[in-house]
Amino acid sequence: MRFVISIPDSDDTEQADLRGGRSPWFVTGPQAVRLDVGENMKCDALIVGGGITGSLIAERLTRQGLYVVIIDRELPGRGSTAASTSMLLWEIDRSLTQLTEIYGFERASRAYLASLHAVAGLKSLILQLGLPCEMRDKDSLYLAAGSTGKQLLREHQLRRRAGLPGDFLDHAMLLDVFGIARAGAIVSSGAADADPMQLARGLLRTAVARGARVFEGEAVEFDAAARSVDVQLKNGRQIEARSVVLATGYVMPAIIHSTVQTISSSWAIATTPQPQNIWKGGALIWEDSKDYLYARTTAAGRIIIGGEDSDQIIDPEARDRLIPQKSRVLAQKLATLWPAANVEIEFRWSGTFDTTSDGLPLIGPVPGAKGIYAAYGYGGNGITFSFLAAQLIGDLIAGSTSPLLSDFALDRDGHSTVN
Repeated sequence: MRFVISIPDSDDTEQADLRGGRSPWFVTGPQAVRLDVGENMKCDALIVGGGITGSLIAERLTRQGLYVVIIDRELPGRGSTAASTSMLLWEIDRSLTQLTEIYGFERASRAYLASLHAVAGLKSLILQLGLPCEMRDKDSLYLAAGSTGKQLLREHQLRRRAGLPGDFLDHAMLLDVFGIARAGAIVSSGAADADPMQLARGLLRTAVARGARVFEGEAVEFDAAARSVDVQLKNGRQIEARSVVLATGYVMPAIIHSTVQTISSSWAIATTPQPQNIWKGGALIWEDSKDYLYARTTAAGRIIIGGEDSDQIIDPEARDRLIPQKSRVLAQKLATLWPAANVEIEFRWSGTFDTTSDGLPLIGPVPGAKGIYAAYGYGGNGITFSFLAAQLIGDLIAGSTSPLLSDFALDRDGHSTVN
C-alpha cells in the first residue's frame, strides 16, 4: 500500500522569518555553493535541511558509507542556526527533578546521561575532524532565580545520585568564586561553546568531501513506498531515497504531528569585545526558571545574553519589532547580573524556536511513514540534541535501536508515567 503525504503550499515561511537582526556568526565564512536539482536522482539517504542538524546527520551517515543528498530551499545554516547562541549544554531545559516527577528517575536520568555523553561526543568529533569553529570547553553555571537555593540543592543531590558532575555553591561561595550575587548555583563541567555557523559549514564540507551532494530544493510531497521513499520537489523533480531524514529546524512539515511541541520566540544581544570584563572562565550561565536568562562569552571577548522568551509573540514582524525593546531589557539584566560589563551592544537579534513541554527532543521514525525519520533537537541545548539525533538515526538506519527512541518519540504525550 502506497502512503502519500503532501506538504501544503500555504507554508511560505522563509529563513528570514526564522530570525531577525544579526548575530555575531552570521557574517563569518564564505557562502555555500549549491546546485539546482536538474534531474531525477537516487540516493541512500536524503536529508531535508542543511543547518546544524542536517550537517551533523550528513557527517554521520557519510561516515557510515552512505551516499547522501542534502536539500535546502535557502542557504544552509542561514535559518535558525544563524540565530543560535550555541551553548553546548548537557543540562536539559527541564531539571532532573522535574523530569523525574514526570517520567520517573530511571527515564529522566537516562535522558540526562545521554545528553552528557552527547556533548562529549560532539567535542570529540570536532577535534577529530579538526573543524575551525572556536569550540571551547566550558563549565556551566546554573543559577537560582529566587531568594533561596534549596531547590537547586535538591537538584544537585538528585544529579549526584544519577552520576552527573557538578558542585553546589551557596550564596557566599558563588559570590566569592564567580562574583555573582544569587542565592545559589550548581557549577558543572562538561559543557562547551562554539560558532554554530562555522561548525555547520565544517560538518557539511566534511560530508561533501566524502561524496555527499548539496542542492537547492524544496520537498513538497513524500511517497513512502515499500522499499524507498519518493520525494517530490517543488521544481517537479524527484529524489528516490531508501531513507529520508527531516532536519528542517523550526519549520515543521505537516507530516509531523506532536502534542508536546510549542513555537516560541527569543531575543539576544552581543556586546562589543571586552575580554578584560569576563566572569571566571566564561562559564555558560543560565537560570533555574521557566523563561530563563542565559549568557555566554565569545572568543573575541563579547558577552552574549539572551532570553525574554515568549510563546505569545511568534509572528516574525511582531517579534522583530520588539528587538530594540528586548535589547534594552537584556542590557539591563546583564548590568544586574554582571555589573563589570560594558553593555554597549554590537549585535542584536531574535529567533523563532520550538520547545517541548518536557524539554526533550523529537527524534526517531515518523509514525505511519516507513523510511522517514525526524530530527528535531529543540530547547536551550538544541545542538546537543542534534548530535544525539545523528547518533540515534544513524544507528536506526544501520539496523540497531535504543530505549531513548521511546523517550524521544514524536507521538509521546508528555504526561506523567509515575504512579
